[in-house]
Amino acid sequence: MSSNPRRIVVGISGASGVIYGIRLLQVLREADVETHLVMTRSAEITLAYESEYKVAEVRDLASRTYAPTDISAAISSGSFRTAGMIVAPCSIRSMSEVASGVTTGLLSRAADVVLKERRRLVLMVRETPLHSGHLRTMVQLSEMGAIIAPPVPAFYARPQTLDDMIDHTIGRMLDLFDVDTGLVRRWKDG
Repeated sequence: MSSNPRRIVVGISGASGVIYGIRLLQVLREADVETHLVMTRSAEITLAYESEYKVAEVRDLASRTYAPTDISAAISSGSFRTAGMIVAPCSIRSMSEVASGVTTGLLSRAADVVLKERRRLVLMVRETPLHSGHLRTMVQLSEMGAIIAPPVPAFYARPQTLDDMIDHTIGRMLDLFDVDTGLVRRWKDG
C-alpha cells in the first residue's frame, strides 16, 4: 500500500448475513484497500450460527481490528481519515443507534463519526418486513447523508449461485466508494 492508503471502516453487526461482511473484507483485501474492522458481540454469535468461520479468521481478513467497546479506537475520532464505512450486515438496532446519535458501542460510534465528518456511510440493513418506525429511521438517516442499501439480489446478472449474488451485492456497495472489483455484471445499453 502507498504511504497514504485508502481506508474503509467495515462494521459487522449481529443481523443475519455475516457473509456479506466477510466477503467485503476479502474483496477489499484483494483490492489493496486498508480495512478497519469492528464486529459487535452479536455478530460473533451470528457468525457461529451462519458460517464455518471463526472470529479470529474474520479478524485476520482486516488490516486492523477493534474491540466493540474500544471507545479510544482510531475509528472513533473524526481526525482519523477514512473514505467512509460500510456496515454489512446492519441490524435495526445499529441503524437506530446511528440515527439517534446515542451510540452504545464502537460500531455505532464509528458510523456516527463518518456521518458527522460528511463521509460516505453505507448501511446494508438486513431486515424484512419493515414497519413504519424502521422506514422513518431510514429516511432520517438518508437525510443525514447515509446510504441505505439492503442486500437485494440483481437477477438481471443471472446469478448461478449464492456466491454470485453475494459478490454482485458487494461489488455494488464498493461502487459507492469508486472501488471497481470486477464483481458486478453491468447493465448493458439496448
